[in-house]
Amino acid sequence: MKLRPDEITSILKERIEHYDVETDLAEVGTVLQVGDGIARAYGLENAVAMEMLELEHGVVGLAFNLEEDDVGAALFGEWQHVKEGEPVRRSGKVASVPVGEALLGRVVDPLGNPLDGGGPIETDHRRQLEFKAPGVVQRQPVKEPLLTGIKAIDAMTNVGRGQRELIIGDRQTGKTTIGIDTILNQKDTDVKCIYVAIGQKASTVAQVYELFRDRGAMEYTTIVSAAAQEAAPIKWMAPFAGCAMGEYFLYNGGHALVIYDDLSKHADAYRQLSLLLRRPPGREAFPGDVFYLHSRLLERACKLSDALGGGSLTALPIVETQAGDVAAYIPTNVISITDGQIYLESDLFFSGVRPAINVGISVSRVGSSAQTKAMKKVAGRLRLDLSQYRELEAFAQFGSELDETTRKALARGERMVALLNQPQYQPWPTEEQVVALYAGVNGFLDEIPVADVPRFAAELVEHLRAEGTILKTISETGDLSDEVATKLDEEIKKVLQGFAPAESDSLV
Repeated sequence: MKLRPDEITSILKERIEHYDVETDLAEVGTVLQVGDGIARAYGLENAVAMEMLELEHGVVGLAFNLEEDDVGAALFGEWQHVKEGEPVRRSGKVASVPVGEALLGRVVDPLGNPLDGGGPIETDHRRQLEFKAPGVVQRQPVKEPLLTGIKAIDAMTNVGRGQRELIIGDRQTGKTTIGIDTILNQKDTDVKCIYVAIGQKASTVAQVYELFRDRGAMEYTTIVSAAAQEAAPIKWMAPFAGCAMGEYFLYNGGHALVIYDDLSKHADAYRQLSLLLRRPPGREAFPGDVFYLHSRLLERACKLSDALGGGSLTALPIVETQAGDVAAYIPTNVISITDGQIYLESDLFFSGVRPAINVGISVSRVGSSAQTKAMKKVAGRLRLDLSQYRELEAFAQFGSELDETTRKALARGERMVALLNQPQYQPWPTEEQVVALYAGVNGFLDEIPVADVPRFAAELVEHLRAEGTILKTISETGDLSDEVATKLDEEIKKVLQGFAPAESDSLV
């Protein structure tokens, strides 16, 4: 057999051209130090902020501190098994969580792992934990109402789709209840809900889950739980994970509501994490960027422009105060970031006013632009009347002789407070709120004993449900026209006539 050099050359050239070596370059470092859920790794010069790092024993790290010589990482998983000297690898992926419709109805941890024993969550969608909030041009003003079903809030400190409304107050004043009621009231709407429990007892989260499940609210709700026994990195991650899950609906033209319960515990977890990472402490030992922590989280809630689909993400952050001190560090930070606050007061709560909203301090900076016309008409005077009543109430404690006008204002105020009282987990439809408030602000309740006001409101609503047309018209048009108002006056008078015997019984 004769070998031809030109043939061999052409074959070699072809082989060289098509030669492809699969190279797998991985940047591997070494764990220098580990403890308290924090690791320091050497040899990861190209790691980026918030990058996921892979350690032994299935532990995942999150690159927080990018220093000259080493990387400070928060650890997720059973970090107790990680030892000094073990390898740590870059994953090349920035921290993200699974998102999408598949998470509705589930209880998950901030990493997206199911906690409800309902099997794995199958979704192809993931979103980064940290995401830049839309700019001014990408947004539009908040003008659609997001109804909470709570008379005092929908009338005076109303929430709009895309708004950030803070719920603030001491412990055990009903903050979580407002969030839960708002989620219950989203039934039969197009709003998807995410309830983020940060540092709550696992038993409390279980109670919330059971309540949602029994009321059919889990169909459109995801619960993200970072329970009290979890490490600080998990608690830090929880609200960002919940926000990413809500953003999935926001950027797909849908509407979502996220409740962060609560950001005081979130700030505490971040302080712990920062101090362990040797970041310099500032006021009250919080790191210097604790304001930025919450501002970059809450700014992601918005109403997108129509060109981007018109989706909305509404945030209801909760902050706990100590002895009513709203001027403390974290409360003032979050108040300055949000578009208003609902302040719950212990004294009002213990005196039987539920929800215990202090009308003077509570405000919605979106105002009536996110209210229906009907609610604007009946609620316009309500805040003024209640503020006046609170002033007169304090004044009346000192004066024995009160003039007729003051007595009338006090009587009207007492009845309006009784009318706004509402049991927990019983949200009211807007049209029913409107007719009840209409009866109050127009003086129809002035002759009814205060104790009978809630019963009268319930009977009025029951009567109007049977009548049918008034509630239907208000619901469909969102307005309270003069014609409907005249008809409503007649119906209220009918109920008042039938209510008289019950009133006389209660006076006996």
